[in-house]
Amino acid sequence: MTTNPISNSAAAIAAPATPSPETAKLKKAAQAFEAVFVRQLIGSMRGATDGDGIFDSEATKQFQDMADSKTADAMASKGALHIADMLVKQYGARLAPAVAQANPAAPAKPALAGKDTAK
Repeated sequence: MTTNPISNSAAAIAAPATPSPETAKLKKAAQAFEAVFVRQLIGSMRGATDGDGIFDSEATKQFQDMADSKTADAMASKGALHIADMLVKQYGARLAPAVAQANPAAPAKPALAGKDTAK
């Protein structure tokens, strides 16, 4: 007896719909925010080191800042801390009603049961 792999049918069911332009903009802004946050975090950690080392100079600090910036951008693009995902989840729910109000011709998404949407 042969059976179809679960992954084929699950992939068809779990395939995400194409995101709206507003959702794409939100995701890009959330990733940029995560990059800034991680950059500040790395800068604070680097600033917490004690004293000057033998190789510390203004040039070294400048290159460390550039390396920290690239590291923060890479971490944000990979979603290492999932900050952008949480922001998209939180503000994406608020974005859908705003888009529906701005474009009444677009089909509205059904409201969640138990949610009071008349605020």
